[in-house]
Amino acid sequence: MIEIQSPTGLARARETGALVGDILHELKGRSTPGTNLLDIDRWTRELIDAAGATSCYVDYAPSFGRGPFGHHICTGVNDAVLHGRPHDYALADGDLLSLDLAVVLDGVAADAAISFVVGGSQPPESLALIGATERALEAGIAAAGPGARLGDISAAIGAVLTGAGYRVNTEFGGHGIGSTMHQDPHVPNAGRPGRGFRLRPGLLLALEPWVMADTDELVVDPDGWTLRSATGCRTAHSEHTIAITDDGAEILTLPRRART
Repeated sequence: MIEIQSPTGLARARETGALVGDILHELKGRSTPGTNLLDIDRWTRELIDAAGATSCYVDYAPSFGRGPFGHHICTGVNDAVLHGRPHDYALADGDLLSLDLAVVLDGVAADAAISFVVGGSQPPESLALIGATERALEAGIAAAGPGARLGDISAAIGAVLTGAGYRVNTEFGGHGIGSTMHQDPHVPNAGRPGRGFRLRPGLLLALEPWVMADTDELVVDPDGWTLRSATGCRTAHSEHTIAITDDGAEILTLPRRART
């Protein structure tokens, strides 16, 4: 199903997106060496509850997972890149942490992810991974707009990732979003320009480039959820929810302090 938002729905999506951006910004500031992933999950629940919103992950039970997910946020450390299930682990200096959060507020969902290095150590490989996903996300957003096609977004994302020397896995990628977290259309992180669904105002998309340092193969943890690089290499993941408007693409999941 592909949803097209009315002006009222888009206004609600802006509020949901700002909440997601604010929570991720808050969690990044709190994530220091010694922080437990279960504390991050607890803080997320508290922040979501205080806003009167609902996590999209607690009851999330797709066919590929061993559901329900049962937590409020995805926490991936180092080689864990997608669907990282929070567990009893204390972050160490230099860990690469990816946080992926989706919530519903007033009937509209928003989804975003950030990757960053914890503490004072800043390994160059980790910074390169993060930078590539952030640039790819910027390129994908720049390619989005009314009349463009999904393939234009996918091609722009893929060009940045492969240009940085990374292989692209297309099993998981971006997606439509609206009243629920995952909707059509699927947005692969590689593709051909000029192909696929034509974008129109009111469409919400979650774009999410992610890479692994030296592979494009994933393995699944015994928890049935956490996806890791097959080689144990480090990984990174960046995501924003955007709205297609008459003028282009509007990023909905920026924290409020970044909008001033």
